[in-house]
Amino acid sequence: MRLVPIENVKPNTVLGKSLYDVDGRILLRAGVVLRENTIAKIKQINILSIYIVDKYSDEEIEDIIKPELRQKAIITIKEAFSNIGRLNGKNAVRDRESDYTWQEQSYFYNIGKMAVSIIDDILNRKDVMLALVDIRSMNNYTYSHCVNVAVISLTLGIAFQLPKKKLEALCIGALIHDIGKSLLPKEILDKQGDLSDEDKEIVKQHPRLGYKYLSSTYNINSLSKLIVLQHHERPDGNGYPDGLDKDNIVDLSNIVSIANIYDNLSTDLPSKRAMFPSDVLEFLMSNAGTMFDYNIVNTFCRIVIPYPKGTIVEISTGETAIVEETVPGFPLRPTLKIIESNRVSRINEKVELIKEISIVITKVKYEFQA
Repeated sequence: MRLVPIENVKPNTVLGKSLYDVDGRILLRAGVVLRENTIAKIKQINILSIYIVDKYSDEEIEDIIKPELRQKAIITIKEAFSNIGRLNGKNAVRDRESDYTWQEQSYFYNIGKMAVSIIDDILNRKDVMLALVDIRSMNNYTYSHCVNVAVISLTLGIAFQLPKKKLEALCIGALIHDIGKSLLPKEILDKQGDLSDEDKEIVKQHPRLGYKYLSSTYNINSLSKLIVLQHHERPDGNGYPDGLDKDNIVDLSNIVSIANIYDNLSTDLPSKRAMFPSDVLEFLMSNAGTMFDYNIVNTFCRIVIPYPKGTIVEISTGETAIVEETVPGFPLRPTLKIIESNRVSRINEKVELIKEISIVITKVKYEFQA
């Protein structure tokens, strides 16, 4: 099974992972054979990439959380954000907890329950390595993004052996880190194309708007509220909204900051395609200590799996290979099997990149006919 941009999917391809609509209902179940008209409909609902099964990638890629739990989490966040924005209008700030409607308090309660479910699901896994298996519609992008950031953040939190109460605060903060965007002017949220400089400055206020909105509710942990406020701050002091330096940013906020940028850079969008996995990690590593906390980046780069098993890649020898095994601690050096080469003797030969240091992965291949 491998993730392929929708424009590279050919008729008669087998769907590897079920597709869901914006309300969490199954549109197409895994295993269905995709016809030309079905592929066209997938494009129409703004799903940019799907998982497929072929003779080279028939192994299951397991999501770090159960698919049904992921969909439930997306719907929970969607209900909270969309209704909070509707109930509060523009830039609303509360003075007292009693000002919150019972509906809003119920949203916070449901988010807390969802955080516990996600944590328990991840902790029940034997190995907590990060290989995201998220297929998202752009119509649900913000909500899917929040769930992904929570999953990435938890994987990091577990690597740092945080106690469960801190994991709960981390997960809730990650799930609602962009809640301030629901309080931005609708004309900016719905704007097509590039934002003006003035609009960008307004968008940069979403951490403070979210924090002020949450400041009086008893249902959200104070650490979770700080994550909402600080997830765009930087250790070098050049972040926003307050330009805090590394000594004034809580560790949980630093974790969510890295998870946030990793998910953004790794995701296909209509305006830009996802960055190459090695480029995302290099971006994080090159900005460790300035944009991101150095120790957290170092740990993150040991637990992420940028090339899941079944990914078809081109290597610097010009050959095509399939990823057979990932190497813990060395995310860019998996074990490969050659499936296309000018030298027939090389077909099916294994290449351990951890040993073959002169060979590197140069790109992921989506269209391949052997």
